[in-house]
Amino acid sequence: MSLRHPLARVKGLGASGEGSHHWWGQRLSAVALAPLSIWFVFAVIDHIGDSHDEVIAWVSSPGVAVMLILFVGFMSYHALLGVQVVIEDYVHAESLKLVLVILVKGLALLAGLGGIFAILRVAL
Repeated sequence: MSLRHPLARVKGLGASGEGSHHWWGQRLSAVALAPLSIWFVFAVIDHIGDSHDEVIAWVSSPGVAVMLILFVGFMSYHALLGVQVVIEDYVHAESLKLVLVILVKGLALLAGLGGIFAILRVAL
């Protein structure tokens, strides 16, 4: 016996009304980050000791720039979702929760856009 409303079952909505969107977003960003993180770690290790000009030339290649942009974008989104869950689970004052979620979303947006801008500036 389910206590959920039939319409909620059809739409996939939980008690909060947000459904599984947040859960899916975090899982899909984690799946995307797995190969991107492995690539990033090996790429950084491969360029240890390189000169500044060599690293700039590496980042300037189109394939690397796209991979870095994907890495920064997915990392910012995944971090945002994770921190938002922690805030929603452990901050009980609704007004403080709202302020913190807005602050975290703004910081994630700034960090993501800042990283992407920096990559594009080097690459272009």
